[in-house]
Amino acid sequence: SRIGGYFYAYGAHTTHGRALPYAQGVKLANQDLEVIAFSGDGDAFAIGMGHTIHAFKRNVNMTYVVMDNHVYGLTKGQASPRSDIGFVTKTTPRGAFESPLSICETAIAAGATFVAQSYMINREELVDLIQQAMDHDGFSFINVFSPCVTYNKRNSYDWFKEHLVALPEGYDPTDRAAALKTLGDTDGLVTGLIYQNTSKPSFEKSLAAANGGPHPRPLTEDVVKPDQALFDSLCNQFK
Repeated sequence: SRIGGYFYAYGAHTTHGRALPYAQGVKLANQDLEVIAFSGDGDAFAIGMGHTIHAFKRNVNMTYVVMDNHVYGLTKGQASPRSDIGFVTKTTPRGAFESPLSICETAIAAGATFVAQSYMINREELVDLIQQAMDHDGFSFINVFSPCVTYNKRNSYDWFKEHLVALPEGYDPTDRAAALKTLGDTDGLVTGLIYQNTSKPSFEKSLAAANGGPHPRPLTEDVVKPDQALFDSLCNQFK
């Protein structure tokens, strides 16, 4: 995503579909950093889905925000894995005939420990969810419904206002079965903190336990300087 260019923070614009490998690498190299990655639905759930599904499972302590507009906007309006059946685009001139990916159910099934959805114009809710995601010790996924006014006239602002529902009062996000039932009952068109599991350790904690303790300092502070003999042997491999 290019969103990193719109606010004042350290960031990187990575290869399409590869935001998560980059972001997880940054986090593991320096666990003191607060890492947030941004993607679109085509980026996250098509070319990058292999990374996304394993990030759900792996549980690195970072936040992943996906701007879901049900279409490829940057590449001029092709169908995405989230496009509705019947949606007409340049790549589906007779209408999309594949069922859209149920991403929140997929995330929960894959082992994600924080799953939420919001609507981009509901600023207060979105800010609150991002704060909760940053406070969560594990991989936090927020899917944000973000209408594309140029290439998706179907899922418009008014369409989302009409179809989205908020989680009811007293909803328990720790109940996995209830989370999946709620997503099924609403066809995934629900906003709020849908599921949270605080009992699963983060990847960092699991890694430290496997290694007999945490690394004494961030990897970014390690000075890697091979001696001359090692340097020469490496160079000789390419002669």
